[in-house]
Amino acid sequence: MTSVSSGCSVPSSSVTPHQPTIASIQTHIDRLTDDLMASLQKPDHLSAEQRRGIIARYTSVLEGNFIYWMTGAYIAVRSEAARMKIMENLLEEVRDAHPLMMRKFAMAAHAVPTDSDTLAVQRSLTNVRLFIGRLSGVRIVVTMAFFEGLIQRFMPYLAELARLQGSTDMEYTDVHGVCDITHTEELYRALQAEMTLAHTPDTASSTKNLFEGVELLQTLIENIVVA
Repeated sequence: MTSVSSGCSVPSSSVTPHQPTIASIQTHIDRLTDDLMASLQKPDHLSAEQRRGIIARYTSVLEGNFIYWMTGAYIAVRSEAARMKIMENLLEEVRDAHPLMMRKFAMAAHAVPTDSDTLAVQRSLTNVRLFIGRLSGVRIVVTMAFFEGLIQRFMPYLAELARLQGSTDMEYTDVHGVCDITHTEELYRALQAEMTLAHTPDTASSTKNLFEGVELLQTLIENIVVA
């Protein structure tokens, strides 16, 4: 698989000297998502073990980390509007037991993660965890908006991998293929709320590292899907 370019320039006509617009951020993230999805190998061109590995690595990352990532976002953001949007997401994750949904999906596809699956993503996952731990509100929300948008589009691919593995349990992919559309929109609104706060380290800085978390998460996803 060819690594997707992680360049993070935004058109000069779309930004101020210090702060890009939500539209320019979303355009850049959409382009990264398009490139990543286009790079995926067709499920029916993969071996059973390759399909199992992708599902297992995905599970080893998402099952125990997504709620941590969103909790980090909740702690890091400053605006009440952003906190409300993120809390709604967290409430749904916990109330509806999404990690259990993820585990059942992996079990039905005979893709429960092994030690090897976990170790395959350990370095890139650690980098994302450390990034979240720096609690940079705007950058984390940008990162999670990228992730939610990507997962929405990734769900049909993941479901097809599982189907080819003989699974009929698609609750996880069915739920996330729908709810993550709303989550993505809400995260962009949360980002707007954060970026309207004046004179903060995040919003007053240049755009140079705005996509740092996106690039780290992109590398992690590439580690998951490499066959």
